[in-house]
Amino acid sequence: MSDRTIIDATDANFQAEVIEESHRRPVVVDLWAPWCGPCRVLGPILERLAEEHAGRFLLAKVNVDENPGLAHAFQVRGIPTVHAVVNGKVVDSFTGALPEIQVRAWLEGILPGPEVELLERADALLEKDDWARAKEILGELLERKPRHGDALLRMARILAAEGKVDEAERSLDLILPDDAERLEKEIAVLRLKLSGDGVEEAERRARENPDDLEARLALGKALAAAEQYERALEIFLDVLRKSPRVGPGEEARKAMVEIFGAIGARSELADRYRALMAAELYK
Repeated sequence: MSDRTIIDATDANFQAEVIEESHRRPVVVDLWAPWCGPCRVLGPILERLAEEHAGRFLLAKVNVDENPGLAHAFQVRGIPTVHAVVNGKVVDSFTGALPEIQVRAWLEGILPGPEVELLERADALLEKDDWARAKEILGELLERKPRHGDALLRMARILAAEGKVDEAERSLDLILPDDAERLEKEIAVLRLKLSGDGVEEAERRARENPDDLEARLALGKALAAAEQYERALEIFLDVLRKSPRVGPGEEARKAMVEIFGAIGARSELADRYRALMAAELYK
């Protein structure tokens, strides 16, 4: 995140300095003019709060006299007017010189909460492969909000990388249904990785035990963990044919459903193997 707290936005730089920046953090756009008395009251309040928040949002000051394009785009009818821009869109606004206490309350409504900031810090550390520090921050977040879906998913990835498969599974199991639906693909991919052994070892065991459905299941899981989804689906389908509805066949069916979630429930590959699976189950 940039350490800038206040900029002068213009007709020329608004797209780069405000719209693009708003996809990383909220931008507060202050439309003002030098001759405007209330602007001289509100301006210092906004500037002080921008410095106080130290980069949690960017204050973009727009002199409407010098930037008629922005004044027209925002349909300015009175100043000062203040807009909050998040992800390229205006999400809240006010007009007039509000008291500082009201401006503070308005800001809190648009700024990300502490959980969001902790998650962003963890993500930045994960990008640097600093797993230990990321795990500490995620632990802090989960102390505040134990069922935070995004934090639980990231914690599960770290635990999986540490070889703590059971702990990773428990972390995924804690994700609430709404979050689980939103994170369905990521969860399915990670569960497949957790369930699979190395492909070479699984292939060796399957070759040595060609009639062992458990060995075939293990190979399918290893292939799925390695994201060789079509080969894995073909093996699971073969197990399902040989043991429909029960035992290894039921486990193969569940594994196929997990793969559908990982590759996209309406993808061509998922549609094809879903139809083949249904044909075996309901023939």
